[in-house]
Amino acid sequence: MEFRHYTRNPVWLRLFLWCHTFYERFVTTLDPIVLQEIAVMSVNYAAGLSPYSDKGRCGLPEIFDSPEELQQKVVDLADMVRKASNIVVHTGAGISTSCGIPDFRGPNGVWTLEEKGLNPKFDTTFETAHPSATHLALLQLQRVGILKFLISQNVDGLHVRSGFPRDHLAELHGNMFVEECTKCGKQYVRDYVVGTMGLKPTGRLCNVAKVRGLRACRGKLIDTILDWEDSLPDKDLNLADEACRKADLAITLGTSLQIKPSGNLPLLTKRKGGKLVIVNLQPTKHDRYADLCIHGYVDEVMIQLMQHLDLEIPVWTGSPTKLEPQSQVIDHPIDCNGDLNATHIKKEEMDSCLEHKPHLPKRAKVEMTCT
Repeated sequence: MEFRHYTRNPVWLRLFLWCHTFYERFVTTLDPIVLQEIAVMSVNYAAGLSPYSDKGRCGLPEIFDSPEELQQKVVDLADMVRKASNIVVHTGAGISTSCGIPDFRGPNGVWTLEEKGLNPKFDTTFETAHPSATHLALLQLQRVGILKFLISQNVDGLHVRSGFPRDHLAELHGNMFVEECTKCGKQYVRDYVVGTMGLKPTGRLCNVAKVRGLRACRGKLIDTILDWEDSLPDKDLNLADEACRKADLAITLGTSLQIKPSGNLPLLTKRKGGKLVIVNLQPTKHDRYADLCIHGYVDEVMIQLMQHLDLEIPVWTGSPTKLEPQSQVIDHPIDCNGDLNATHIKKEEMDSCLEHKPHLPKRAKVEMTCT
């Protein structure tokens, strides 16, 4: 059918004009550099951060416990878990390396290679990566009531993708798949990388309906990814702080604990009389405070731990998240409590989860007292 036939139909004409306006206002205004940054960000989060000189100690040698020593340490860990009544787990980049996402300060970490003038290699993207055995083991520990709260420094979104409930999770450095309204504070969990970093506008608007059915909020949405100089979100930090003070056992998995204040939170549990377990291949600055240090691959440790606890690790049944074209995005949130792969949730409902907030949390700088 020729174009002039479409223009005779008012519906088709309005559709054409809307699409043309969208193209002129959005697509043609995207800077090629921005498009390149979005593409790079999907495989290398660190590349999108601002230049920063003090990235901590990188490339420290890894330590491996012998198989016999590792087995005994996991037995000891299982005993500590059974005796604990309130467990908090802290996770870092080391739990996602088996998913194809590199860490930062390991022998082949992003910043370790950067210091050597080398570029990191990636086996996946954030959209195609799926949860590891550790992610799924933590989900099961939460389901059976053993794990009370999870604190993560990771931005890869794999905890949420595994189905871990967001009301038991603090993502201190943000989530590549979450954007937040600057007006009403509502958060959207997407199945695609939102496209910006450093708490910048993503180009989308909030669609929360106002009271009495008035027009939508239409506040600007921003990403939740922190840059070097950004302060941690008050809500997540306060929840993490409270959970650490209540816990009688803190377990850190795959983190060097170098970033403050995130890396100092486990010491709050220790200061309140709780115990501290550190699972990491490289030494950390808090090893001297730990009741148990385990040097082994996190997945191997968690698999053995679950066997000792007589718990099965759930099987990952969800499909990898795919990046949808912006023009096909439908901002229709649901409250699925973070379980994006629950079998009862329809595919079209997996685009977003709703988390209501009374107001947008301030991002004031918080100085921790841990040393």
